[in-house]
Amino acid sequence: MIELSSDLTLTTLLILTAVAFTAGFINAISGGGGLITLPTLLWAGLPPLDALGTNKFQAVFGTLSSSFNYFQKGHLQLRPLWPGLVTAMIGSSMGTWAVTKLGVETLDTLLPLLIIAIALYFSFSPRISDIDSKPRMDSRLFHLFVGGGIGFYGGFFGPGMGAFYALAFAALLGYNMRKATASTKPLVLATNITSLVIFILGGHLSLMLGITMAAAQIIGARLGSNLVITHGAKLIKPVIILATLAIAIKLLLEP
Repeated sequence: MIELSSDLTLTTLLILTAVAFTAGFINAISGGGGLITLPTLLWAGLPPLDALGTNKFQAVFGTLSSSFNYFQKGHLQLRPLWPGLVTAMIGSSMGTWAVTKLGVETLDTLLPLLIIAIALYFSFSPRISDIDSKPRMDSRLFHLFVGGGIGFYGGFFGPGMGAFYALAFAALLGYNMRKATASTKPLVLATNITSLVIFILGGHLSLMLGITMAAAQIIGARLGSNLVITHGAKLIKPVIILATLAIAIKLLLEP
């Protein structure tokens, strides 16, 4: 069932709120904020599926905030993204269905390993240029395979999804960093909303905690997207990687 209240201490709640603000800020710039929020929710003691569902809930509002800001200021065109939105929703549905079928013990083992793998990926991922380059893939194939594939990953797990979309837009469609970052937001939003609906139907959501973190996400995302619009984007790696690896290792060592 959906939990309306939480037994978390005030200190833990304040930590989660601060983490949500930071994640919203980072997501708006480069993606990867889920690499902080999901491990922290697991650290706070939420069951794996509840942590995934609550993470989706609060992330939706942060992404919506930055999407609106990019669109309002003319840095986001929605029409070219419609095919990707459809495939992302289909992929997300399949990924979320798959993760809800795994047992709790499997998730307890799998999630820390996935977190470590994604953190290592971010350690070695290349910097994206602020200059447009030549596309390497037809846009229709891009939306079919990349939209659907990352949508599946977003539904199954999620952290780093925005950064993966941004990397794909830059590497395969030749988008500059500002355009790539803005274009990822509707796809991430579609993926997370689709996944969230399934988690809610399954009762995997700590509602009051999600609302508190969502408010912090909105503020952080607004500030982060303004920074991208004004100065261009730089990937924010060190804090994400170190914090994620530390928490993931802690989760692996717990009995």
